[in-house]
Amino acid sequence: MAEHKRHLFDKDEIDIAEVAKALSHPARLKILRILSQMNVCMCGEIVDLLPLAQATVSQHLKELKRVNLVQGEIEGPKTCYCINTDSIQKIFEKFQNYFNEINKECNRSCKTKKK
Repeated sequence: MAEHKRHLFDKDEIDIAEVAKALSHPARLKILRILSQMNVCMCGEIVDLLPLAQATVSQHLKELKRVNLVQGEIEGPKTCYCINTDSIQKIFEKFQNYFNEINKECNRSCKTKKK
């Protein structure tokens, strides 16, 4: 999305689009699943569970961290990553509300157009 056009969209639309973009790679979905199952995980441990190079995993983690789906704390030479449960809950509610509204609108407009 062009930065100069962002003002034309509401905050929830921008937030949902940013998270959807971050989730658009299967490796990132897998990383979220791994972190949710292990609760806390080091980057090296994630690399061992994926068929990707350490640098690639780090880039995926960086993207997930950018949209606040994961958080990381530096512990010595490594960074410890975990799921940002508060952020996950908030974005889940935004997605749910957004699609509930679309569903309601579609049900109203689709019913009138079918006749």
